[in-house]
Amino acid sequence: MLSKTSGIVLRTIKYGETSLVTNIFTSEYGVQTYLVQGVRSEKQSKNRSAFFQPAMLLDLVVYHHEQKTMQRIREFTAAHIYTSVQEHVIKNSIAIFSAELLLRLLPENAPQKHLYDKAVAYFLKLDSLPLDAVANFPLYFIVECSRVMGYELKGSYSDATPYLNLQEGGFTDQPPPAIPFTSDEDARMLSGLLDISELEMAGTIKMNGDMRLRLMDWYIAFLHQHTQHMGSIKSLTVLRAILH
Repeated sequence: MLSKTSGIVLRTIKYGETSLVTNIFTSEYGVQTYLVQGVRSEKQSKNRSAFFQPAMLLDLVVYHHEQKTMQRIREFTAAHIYTSVQEHVIKNSIAIFSAELLLRLLPENAPQKHLYDKAVAYFLKLDSLPLDAVANFPLYFIVECSRVMGYELKGSYSDATPYLNLQEGGFTDQPPPAIPFTSDEDARMLSGLLDISELEMAGTIKMNGDMRLRLMDWYIAFLHQHTQHMGSIKSLTVLRAILH
């Protein structure tokens, strides 16, 4: 069946001499694997393989068959041309990490329209906001993705519940019995981030690089505790070096 959809590129690998295999989070079908034939051919007048870099937003015409594990793309165009994401190393690293987070977190063939819309808005804001406003974006995105997927932390930080407990998945009145531990200040900052309703407000939570990375590690450990298929996020190493 031939249909139109939009999508976020999550990962792309070379296939054969001229083709690509790409994982795309689509608005209609969830995460799908596509074969893009001939896109790396010398006959191509433009470098059209650049459309399949992680976090690219595309409009697609695809052949979709429910029984197939690999679909095909008939046509593709950019839904948005980034003005800064691919130019700034910090924004590019955040975008690549966020695309890989979606790849690791989402099962294939499971539409997630609400999360898709949030992810598109997130990448557009990452592109448009100034560099000094996006340092908390990766942590915010982890929080939002887990919330939409149903892995939301319980409770909030208070004098009565100052501890983050990985096993219980929330704020508690007793320190957790096992690692990882978080300080009161880390727990308070994360609670503040959880209370944010608009993406633009993420930059108003003031935390240093060490705290940001500690909370990202804690939240990724939380997701590993509650998901079965997440695996390791390879781009996290680069993000650590960039945001530290």
